[in-house]
Amino acid sequence: MSGVGMSVCVTGGSGYLGSWLVKLLLERGYTVKATVLDLGDSSNTDHLKALEGADERLQLFEANLTDEGSFDSAVAGCDGVFHTASPCFLSCADPLVELIEPAVGGTLNVLESCSKVASIRRVVFTSSIAALTTNRKPKGAGVLVDETWFADPEYCKETKQWYVLSKTMAEAASWKFSRENGIDLVVLHPGFIIGPHLQPTPNLSSQFFIDLIKGHGQFPEYRCVDVRDLAYAHIAAFENPLASGRYPVVGEVIMHSEIMELFHGLYPSIAAPSSGLENSNNTYEVSQKRAKSLGISFTPLEVSLKDTVESLKEKKFLTL
Repeated sequence: MSGVGMSVCVTGGSGYLGSWLVKLLLERGYTVKATVLDLGDSSNTDHLKALEGADERLQLFEANLTDEGSFDSAVAGCDGVFHTASPCFLSCADPLVELIEPAVGGTLNVLESCSKVASIRRVVFTSSIAALTTNRKPKGAGVLVDETWFADPEYCKETKQWYVLSKTMAEAASWKFSRENGIDLVVLHPGFIIGPHLQPTPNLSSQFFIDLIKGHGQFPEYRCVDVRDLAYAHIAAFENPLASGRYPVVGEVIMHSEIMELFHGLYPSIAAPSSGLENSNNTYEVSQKRAKSLGISFTPLEVSLKDTVESLKEKKFLTL
């Protein structure tokens, strides 16, 4: 399907995922209306203006998740909306004010703007795989996480996983609003986003990878997806008339020591894990059935990791 003659909005257009989404949409012929936090900040805008097709078919709008009506002009006249904008950090002083209210209220602000535009045929919303997996269910060998899983808000509160709670509550609010207002909503649940960067400044995931490579911090496992695969999945979820509901989008689940072993193999200067490899057979899997029904082919993890590091080096975020 070609996007020629069609107009779409990307919220959070200057971000890691948003930038790639804008790039691929322009390549497919769409007219793109992207929202950024500050039109006066060149780090929000210059990399988007430099994309092929931007001069003719990219319009930038300033919008803030917490400002009611902020997205009205950006979504006006659009055929579809991709809502990727959301606060993304793992620690904060006031989770309600800093994470939950902007995520939930911001999603409702975007959907409220969409409800005023009769031409919008679908909204594609970016959630998180954590909004499926963060619960008390046992996870290990033989466990398959799919779109029927839901995070447990009470468990999120008990474990102080405020970012996950914000994504979980935002998704629940989006489904309720969409049902009540006749909006065709599709929700994607990506894992940890990796791959090359288009934006000029590090974001949370790139900074985490920089720290990881330097031997600081870790998660028990990584549910990885290449940013290019994820951007394409968003477009497929909009273009495919049969798309509906929730879509986990994860290429591979890998343990910490395994990912460090891969890094070391690609770049010997990155320290190999000090302990023996954990048994990857103990990790759960994330179903790819729904994502593959959209035509998604996942990039091999080694390719994504190498492209991530090379991009971080090129932008001078990382020296090896």
